[in-house]
Amino acid sequence: MWFDEAVIYQIYPLGMCGAPLRNDAMLPQGSMLPEGSTPLHDNGGEHRILRVLDWVEHIQSLGATCVLFNPLFESDAHGYDTRDYNRVDSRLGTNEDFKQVCRALHDAGLKIMLDGVFNHAGRGFWAFEDVRQKKWDSPYKDWFHISFDGNTNYNDGFWYEGWEGCNELVKLNVRHPDVQNYLFDAIRGWVRDYDIDGLRLDVAYCLDLEFLAALRGMTDGLKPDFVLMGETLHGDYNRWMNDRACHSVTNYECYKGLYSSFNSHNMHEIAYSLNRQYGNEQWCLYTGKHLLSFADNHDVSRIATILSDKNCIRPLYGMLFGMPGVPAVYYGSEWGIEGDKKDGDPALRPEIATPEANELTEWIAALAKARTGSPALCYGSYRNIMVQPGQLIFERKTDEERVIVAINAEATAYHADFDAQSGLAVDLITGQTHDFGGGSDLPPYSCSFWKTER
Repeated sequence: MWFDEAVIYQIYPLGMCGAPLRNDAMLPQGSMLPEGSTPLHDNGGEHRILRVLDWVEHIQSLGATCVLFNPLFESDAHGYDTRDYNRVDSRLGTNEDFKQVCRALHDAGLKIMLDGVFNHAGRGFWAFEDVRQKKWDSPYKDWFHISFDGNTNYNDGFWYEGWEGCNELVKLNVRHPDVQNYLFDAIRGWVRDYDIDGLRLDVAYCLDLEFLAALRGMTDGLKPDFVLMGETLHGDYNRWMNDRACHSVTNYECYKGLYSSFNSHNMHEIAYSLNRQYGNEQWCLYTGKHLLSFADNHDVSRIATILSDKNCIRPLYGMLFGMPGVPAVYYGSEWGIEGDKKDGDPALRPEIATPEANELTEWIAALAKARTGSPALCYGSYRNIMVQPGQLIFERKTDEERVIVAINAEATAYHADFDAQSGLAVDLITGQTHDFGGGSDLPPYSCSFWKTER
C-alpha cells in the first residue's frame, strides 16, 4: 500500500499555528446534542489552520509524500481532550478552512493522515457534559466507565475512569455500540469532507482489541488502502499490528536505539534492534512489515537537543531513511530546531510562522528522494554486514535491487574492509560511483546508500 513507500511529515497544528493553550470557546448552556452539532462562540475571526498553505511547497521540496496532523478537532486544550469530533478546533478555524488545506495538499500529490483520539475524550466532551449535569438520568452515562458511588478531584458527584489516572482525559467505553457508531460516523465524515487517507491511532496500546478489530473492519471499506497506524511504546508490536488491528505502529524501540547508539558510541545497540525486528532469522519479529520510524515527535525532546554531538544529526537521519520502516520528520526538525521535554510540551510544539531551509533540510530532501526511488530501501530485507562502535554497514535487498547503507558516526574518516559482493556501486544520495576495490573509505559523520551492481 502507499504507506509502505511514504515519507511522513508530522505537524502538531495547535502548536505550529500558534493557537492559545486553552480553548475559551464554551458550549451554550443546555445545548449538548448527540450529533455534536452545537454552535460554539465565534473564534474571533482566526483561521490559523490556513497557515499550513504556506508550508505545502516546503513539504513537497523536502520529499515528503504524506502529512500527518496531530489533533485538530474541538478540544479543551492540547487536542487529545476532544470536545467534538465533527468540528475543527475554533482556535484553528472552521471545517471549511481545513477543507481548503486538504484540497491544497491533495492537489500537491500529498496524502493526509489525521490523529484519531478514540480511547478518551476531554471533560468538555458534549456527552460527558450531559452526564455531569444529569448524572444517572443522562442517556450517555454508559458511554464512560462511571460509578455513582465515588468521586474524583473534580467533585462531579461520581467517579470515572481517566486515561492512566489523568482525569482531564475521560476514558470512553468503546465497546458501547452508540460510542462506536459516533466515532465511526465521525471517521466517515472525515473521509467525506477531507478525503483523508489514514489515521494515527492515539495510545493504540490502550484500545480495546475488539474495538480495534471493528475499526479495522469499518475502515477497510472506506477507501482503497486506508491506513491505520497505531501509537505503541513497548512489548510485542504484533499485538496491535495484524489483520484485525493496525497496518503499522510507532517503532519506539528503534527510536531509542537511534539516539542512544550515537550518544553512547555503540552502533551494536541499533544493529541488534534492527536485526531483532527485521532480520531473516525465523525468530525476527516484524520482517516484511513497515513500522513508523522517527527521530523525534510531539511527545519527546527534539533530536537536535538529545544528541550530545550535534554533528551526528546527518548520519542519524541517514540511518532513519536507510533502515526498514516508514520515516517521519517532525515539523522544524528538518532544519534542526531544539526543544527539551523537561521544559513542558509547549517547548516541543512551538509556533513557527514560515518554514526554513538549510544544509540539513537539503540533506533530508536528498535522503527522501533516494528512499522513495529505491525498492530495496522501501521493501528490502535487512542484514548486518559490519558493526563497530562508531560505524554500521548493513544491506537492504529485494529480488531486483541491492543497497548497502554505510554509516560513520565519528569525527574521523574510517576505512572499512568488508565483502561487498560487488565491484562497483552508485550512491543513491549523491549519484557518484563507488568502487569497493581495496575497501571503502567512510568520511566523518557520513552516510552512503550504495546501490550495487547486479
